[in-house]
Amino acid sequence: MTKPLMILIAGPYRSGTGDDPELLAANLAALESAAWPLFRAGHVPMIGEWVALPVLSSAGASGLGDPLAARVMYPTAERLLQHCDGVLRLPGDSNGADQDVRIARERGLPVWFSLEDVPGYAAA
Repeated sequence: MTKPLMILIAGPYRSGTGDDPELLAANLAALESAAWPLFRAGHVPMIGEWVALPVLSSAGASGLGDPLAARVMYPTAERLLQHCDGVLRLPGDSNGADQDVRIARERGLPVWFSLEDVPGYAAA
């Protein structure tokens, strides 16, 4: 058994959505689709939006277009990366996910671009 890792799942969330709630939900679902395979591999999956969205809401922000969002969304992922052991970068254009990869590499954390490359992964 591989040592459990906390792995940040990074990929598009807002990119290309125009903040349309249905498109945002679809992007979050795409990120979450990697959660079970990571968990099944013995790891702890983490998605920045799982933390950032409740923080944004509790701060009284009116939504992703609120000026507070800039102070919460990217900084949350940056803070999470202080506790994560690696990043799984899913396909798709995303400035935030690209920033997560850059930060991870600066910190010497592994970055995987495929579930199959994550230690302990096994197809269902």
